[in-house]
Amino acid sequence: MPLDRDWLLAHIPHQGSMCLLDQVDAWGSERIRCTASSHRAADNPLRAHGRLGVACGIEYAAQAMAAHGGLLAATDTSPRAGYLTSVRGVELHVARLDDIEADLSVAAERLSGDDNIVLYGFSVSAGERVLLNGRAIVVLDAAKLGNPG
Repeated sequence: MPLDRDWLLAHIPHQGSMCLLDQVDAWGSERIRCTASSHRAADNPLRAHGRLGVACGIEYAAQAMAAHGGLLAATDTSPRAGYLTSVRGVELHVARLDDIEADLSVAAERLSGDDNIVLYGFSVSAGERVLLNGRAIVVLDAAKLGNPG
């Protein structure tokens, strides 16, 4: 059963129009798939100079990763703010997102990590067409870095 925007707003740090995802379509312990339509919105907060560049898809993927973390977290905890510390191997297959008519499918897969640092692979697609893909490292608690205790 999909989890709607209200669920997203309650479980990820992104609020208001900065919550770019519409719903969580499917998820498991290692992956998540979400749907977004905000790339077509004229008031999308990531638009610049009247357009939404494809690199903004990285933020869509980061929010899917945050939702995945929210799904895996204990139910009695508030959402942890993660920091996207690195993106690698990013391939941009189009120039912009705002001219894509179809909804976006945003997928993230946990490739490795621990309770504090996670490596995800991600992709943003429209139908069968991959718009961008890559890998990202998310740090969940920067204060714990270098402090194993």
